[in-house]
Amino acid sequence: MAEEVIGGYKLLKHMWTGQTSQLWEVVEPSSGRHFAMKLLLPERVHDPIHRNFLFHEAEVGKILTHPNIIRIIKVDRSASNPFIVMEYFPAGNLRMRLMRKEFDFLREKGHDILKQVATGLAFMNAKGWVHRDVKADNILVASSGDVRIIDFALAQRIPTGLAKIFRRKEKPAGTRSYMSPEQIRGQPLDGRADIYSFGAMCYEIVTGRPPFRAASSQELLAKHLTEKPVSPKVYNPDVTEPFAELVLRMLAKKKEDRPRDFHEVLMQLRGISIYGPKKE
Repeated sequence: MAEEVIGGYKLLKHMWTGQTSQLWEVVEPSSGRHFAMKLLLPERVHDPIHRNFLFHEAEVGKILTHPNIIRIIKVDRSASNPFIVMEYFPAGNLRMRLMRKEFDFLREKGHDILKQVATGLAFMNAKGWVHRDVKADNILVASSGDVRIIDFALAQRIPTGLAKIFRRKEKPAGTRSYMSPEQIRGQPLDGRADIYSFGAMCYEIVTGRPPFRAASSQELLAKHLTEKPVSPKVYNPDVTEPFAELVLRMLAKKKEDRPRDFHEVLMQLRGISIYGPKKE
């Protein structure tokens, strides 16, 4: 498949395969420029739901031009092989770095990584969108510490005015370990839902585990709704008290008790360290 050309782009290298799509490094022969191409898996190509997710992700991404958000270049709605082309960012995601236990890297770059993620999400929310799937898997991190937020398949407009009053309650969507209580309940969402998910991700980065674990998905969702998370300091005593307090505030059950937006999160982050002095 390596010599295959799709939509004028030559497939170079397979980067990953997910449940519904695959990502390739491609080159545009006319310019020699490298991009990333996201294709639906062959068995998903004619599935209207997955096609819509792909196109939705592309349309949202095209609106969001920001240094910390992956840039969408092109969307092709072909019946036989739809794809989106985006900037090539040769870096693994934060989940891979956690799985590889790259704790020194995370300790050195963690503060800068979190500030970049919060900056990108502040922009996205200000543009009227809630990501709905903030997690380590959807944050690309280069070895320089440079960050790109990816995957807008679940992104949703923040309802305003009449849309807020007359919207239908919907089935919750997201990743269970990071979903805010209002997301689980299918209530109207704003940027504070992303703040909750970001808080859960911060918790995982410093402790190596999400704030809640459970034997079943129902039990996990119930914990998000009712159980108070223990301080990340319990699992990692090196975490500073101010950072632990910020994480717990982002994980507040009521959105009114969380920081009001990512600008407030950034103001707090700028003034605190994640870790105390390194012990010799």
